[in-house]
Amino acid sequence: MAKVRELAAKEGRTVRFGIRLHVIVRDTESQAWAAAEELIQYVDDSAIAKAQQSFAQTDSEGQKRMSQLNGENRDNLEISPNLWAGVGLVQDGAGTALVGDPDTVVARMLEYYQLGIETFVLSGCPHLEEAYRVAELLFPRLPLYQPSSINSNYELQPFGEGFGSISQPKSIISASGS
Repeated sequence: MAKVRELAAKEGRTVRFGIRLHVIVRDTESQAWAAAEELIQYVDDSAIAKAQQSFAQTDSEGQKRMSQLNGENRDNLEISPNLWAGVGLVQDGAGTALVGDPDTVVARMLEYYQLGIETFVLSGCPHLEEAYRVAELLFPRLPLYQPSSINSNYELQPFGEGFGSISQPKSIISASGS
């Protein structure tokens, strides 16, 4: 990332980095790993081989690297502490997941942040259920960060089912009497 920042600076530009991950978070580490295994328990080896063969024909460098991580093998899918490559056995695109209890997943996210990752695009499967788990178990433990690029007339506030949003500008709230 330092090299990319250096190259951007030479062109008078700045860059930011983000990461796309699935999240499998549960109350305990063992529950999270069991949930990860459940996602692929019914996927047979022939389906994995067929998917990997298809991925090998893509022009996407990211997809090729993802395939190299798991090597068509479901036996050793933890490629880094709490980083699981099982999703990528049969699904193209983002194929890694942070797996663990809430404190562990937050710790891993903060490690990425300390490396220079500023944006996290998170998902899970099944989508709705995992969104609720992330909102309930993970979000309360994450530090609230308001990027300097957001106009100071806006405030980050929670709404709805525990999701964050940018509220109306203070000037609009004052003018409406709310």
